[in-house]
Amino acid sequence: MAIDMSEHQNSHSMISGALATPELRADRWMNVLYLARKWEKTKNPLSKEQLLISLKNLEEIDIYFAYPGAICLKLLNEYLQENDTKAFLRLSQRISTNIISKKFHRDISVWDGENYEDEPFNRLPQAISRIKTKPYFEVLSVVPHARSRWQHIKEEARGVRRPEDEFIYETVVVGTAADALKGILLNSDIGAVVLYEGFEPGYSSQDDFLRVFKDVIDLSSVEEDEFLSLSLAQAIKKIRPELDIFLLSDQNIEDFSGKKESLIFNRIFYQMEEPLEIHLAIMEAIHCRYRTPFFDNLKKYAERPIATFHALPIARGKSIFTSNWISDMGEFYGPNLFLAESSATTGGLDSLLEPTGNIKDAQDMAAKAFGADHAFFVTNGTSTSNKMVLQALLVPGDIVILDRNCHKSHHYGCVLSGAQPYYVEAFPLVEYSMYGGVPLKTIKQSLLKLKSQGELNRVKMVDLTNCTFDGHVYDVRRVMEECLAIKPDLIFLWDEAWFGFAHWSPLLRQRTAMGAAAAIDEALNQPEALAAWEDQQKVLGENPTDEMLLATRLVPDPRSVSVRVYQTNSIHKSMSALRQGSIVLVKDAKFEHVESQFHEAIFTHASTSPNLQIIASLDVARRQMQLEGYGLVANAMRVSLEIRKQINSHPVISKYFRVLNNSEMIPEAFRESGLSEYNDPNVDWSKAIEAIKDDEFIIDPSRMTLSCGHAGFDGTTFKNILADKFNIQLNKTSRNSVLLQSNINNNRSDIALLLSVLNEISMDLENKFRKGGVDYKENFQISIDKLVYDLPNLPNFSKFDDCYRDDPKSDTLHGDIRRAFYDAYNESGCEYVLLNSPEIDERLKSGPVLVSANFVIPYPPGFPIMVPGQVITEEIIEFMRKLDVKEIHGFNKYLGLKLLNKKSIS
Repeated sequence: MAIDMSEHQNSHSMISGALATPELRADRWMNVLYLARKWEKTKNPLSKEQLLISLKNLEEIDIYFAYPGAICLKLLNEYLQENDTKAFLRLSQRISTNIISKKFHRDISVWDGENYEDEPFNRLPQAISRIKTKPYFEVLSVVPHARSRWQHIKEEARGVRRPEDEFIYETVVVGTAADALKGILLNSDIGAVVLYEGFEPGYSSQDDFLRVFKDVIDLSSVEEDEFLSLSLAQAIKKIRPELDIFLLSDQNIEDFSGKKESLIFNRIFYQMEEPLEIHLAIMEAIHCRYRTPFFDNLKKYAERPIATFHALPIARGKSIFTSNWISDMGEFYGPNLFLAESSATTGGLDSLLEPTGNIKDAQDMAAKAFGADHAFFVTNGTSTSNKMVLQALLVPGDIVILDRNCHKSHHYGCVLSGAQPYYVEAFPLVEYSMYGGVPLKTIKQSLLKLKSQGELNRVKMVDLTNCTFDGHVYDVRRVMEECLAIKPDLIFLWDEAWFGFAHWSPLLRQRTAMGAAAAIDEALNQPEALAAWEDQQKVLGENPTDEMLLATRLVPDPRSVSVRVYQTNSIHKSMSALRQGSIVLVKDAKFEHVESQFHEAIFTHASTSPNLQIIASLDVARRQMQLEGYGLVANAMRVSLEIRKQINSHPVISKYFRVLNNSEMIPEAFRESGLSEYNDPNVDWSKAIEAIKDDEFIIDPSRMTLSCGHAGFDGTTFKNILADKFNIQLNKTSRNSVLLQSNINNNRSDIALLLSVLNEISMDLENKFRKGGVDYKENFQISIDKLVYDLPNLPNFSKFDDCYRDDPKSDTLHGDIRRAFYDAYNESGCEYVLLNSPEIDERLKSGPVLVSANFVIPYPPGFPIMVPGQVITEEIIEFMRKLDVKEIHGFNKYLGLKLLNKKSIS
């Protein structure tokens, strides 16, 4: 059955539907509720006709959900046919609010369509009603049976439930592979899939709903009858890899179970086996994801009577709760925080530095969840994660291709490792005082330049930020493939501090480091990979020019490439972890050769007294994302897309504020699809997905740059107004914008609050403008001109001073940042010059050259405009003089710029 998207498209773009697919049904139920209220109030036959259409459209989706179930839907239709407007409104309101609040997860009584004010609905066994607070999920059964048998399959599954079960589930039944794919896309509650061999493909190339995902994920195999169960399982894993899949076969399962392909299934059953075994296997599989090795052990540890003779007085809380002066701390945090503290790594706990027990188990589970080979927990943030990776993989003299605008931890990582950064520039967005991402052409040019200078052998790593603070996301796979075509042994570090959640979006996962690495790995093992490389070589010839290589979509030689990818995530930034909870993910074919030095980097940077609560929160965050991350991320997308639409279409708010769209954040040259706005109602499925699949850069939909310059506010001032007056918190600003982020914590009430605040501020500006005189209006316009039009150019990296370059005659950009950094420790070899002194202007004209002694990092925009050993140019000084921010790391306005004295370093 094809899903009609026309109704949804009235209020959301097609891209919105694709990114927030699980929220599609909730929107339609709210539309039914809206029409029900209208019908009950007016008794208008036209409203009834609209309800008939809405219910028909809703039924196309509701078949993929267990709640509200056939009985409630039948009752709702009966009320409609009988013109019982009050009963229809009452039941539709109950169903809608239960879906929005997910009350049906917790309260079995809401499943009763008619007697919901009486005892709990007795359609389910009495034992089940007593365990309504157990975690709830749904099982998708794909069967070859006639529809008349589907209800029996559901009842059979209910019949094997037991009071001692750890979880509770309901069954959703479909009859084709196509409906199975729609089910897992639409229903985020599905936690397991049971395939009964013999079902039909049911796939149509005309199905718009599946076609959008087919353009990103290869679903072609589900169109064929042969090995359909295996093909469907593979397609499901590509969409939602966390799901458990079981196969019921009437074939010779003993032979199939010994094959590699069978590993995709959690377990294979012969179709005549007892339903209880299937039920128990499902329970066990969910338990495996639900299990949190470290957190579970920490809870047990807290329950034990323990005397501590180690150096941590706060452990067990006795110094807190018995104190006259700090007992309020115990009251605030509660006893468990202190009972779960220890300096020990025994007695059920483990060592983060050399884990062998439950921390190791937790890390292994995290690696599997993120699609990595290895995972390492970090309790002092992704700043440390980045420095660990750089120190482990680079040695003095190595060259790393590095985004100049990346987080400062990468620059300091070069100082620590002795690697020489070859800075590459991101495209500038001068009108918003920010940078985007580094174009692929720029990265390739740097590699080719080093190759021409005979230094390509020194290049060990490409280090980039994905996504950037402002939301620019790379085509990660293409970047890695084209770079590997130039140098097959490159290592990649992707700082995805802000992008960890993307693994649980089937559309965004391909743009993560681990998602792209898996895709490259799979592609390189196909025979087509070698054929594509050989065809490319025929076109390029033996000695292709740099111009040819820059203009060609390069593919690597699969015989010489090693996939070596590292990804760092601030789990606390987008998942339910405590602050500073980070993770390093590894997919490195040669990890065994660097494992010992990687552990040395851990020993160097990790605390010997790591925070146990942060470790536990990393464990729990993984559990949550594996069991409900798909739906949570979809909701975050829905929130952000709705904020974009409401702000930019509001008649008053949009005069002063607007969320910048794709075309404003990404130059046209990097948007091959032409997509300019996520909420464009004229964008169809193919255009929207083409952008996510093929554009060189996209904007992370959850990150919204809110322009505030036209309201007369600079970013810092507006951020403070929101925090101090309206209790709305955010952190990143630019000269004329603030960054809004939606995450798994946000809901639609947050949208309403934000809009009401922006409306209040906008109305206040309207009143002031209307009542203000000519002077007010002129001053208001002057402030706008200063913020929106009179903007400093963003300076590029100049170069390292010749004394910090291996070959001053070379025109490559890398330099010895480590030596420059430590040269600045010699105070006698440094000098200070005030920023606005005439001396600076004179030296810029006639010398001696100005060489920065340290990092200078203004916040905002937050990138280093000077690094140790860098030559300071007129553009940099002009930018510094126009900055009106108070926080500039590495710069003391009373002392001036700290410079390296040329005489002392020459």
